[in-house]
Amino acid sequence: MSAADPTPPTELTSLERTALYKSLANPLRRRILDYLTRHGEANSTVLARELGESSGTTSYHLRKLAEQRLIEEIPEKSGGRERWWRAAPFAHTAPDPATMAPEEYAAAERLALLKIETDTRLFRRAHEEYAGPEGWAQVQRAGVWMTKEELLAFVRAYQELLARYGHTREDAPQGARRMNLRFYAAPDAVGEWRGEPTGP
Repeated sequence: MSAADPTPPTELTSLERTALYKSLANPLRRRILDYLTRHGEANSTVLARELGESSGTTSYHLRKLAEQRLIEEIPEKSGGRERWWRAAPFAHTAPDPATMAPEEYAAAERLALLKIETDTRLFRRAHEEYAGPEGWAQVQRAGVWMTKEELLAFVRAYQELLARYGHTREDAPQGARRMNLRFYAAPDAVGEWRGEPTGP
């Protein structure tokens, strides 16, 4: 299984999505997930040392992350009170904001703002570290006309490419590095530009 091809997500209720968004927006839980993603595994003691927290605090947040299936226990390393964890394959697509309950929308909005901050830093890094078309850092931009059906087909093809070329940490070949990829697509604002219609 590739890193871009996790177990198909189960349908979440509005309350479950709200809890998920709040959890992902929690600063310490985000740091725990980041550590597990980068280092593969850890227990509460390791995380406490690395993140500057108490083991009781990291243990509590690990349990909460496990409840939401964002991390999973490593049975072969766990025993007694010592439990080792790794990030779990996870995929989630937020629903139409217009269908969200107020509390869910507020939680999703807060998480989105945090993601924008992270992505802005990543965007700057990509430009700063760009070393030509054969380097590790890549920046691509495009502006084309598409129908909605073509756009959705493009997104599916993008996801298929991630599944084709991406690897899990365990299956990555020698020389592989963890890559941070982002995909955005937004139509021009509805209106006219130089006499030509834009938007849907």
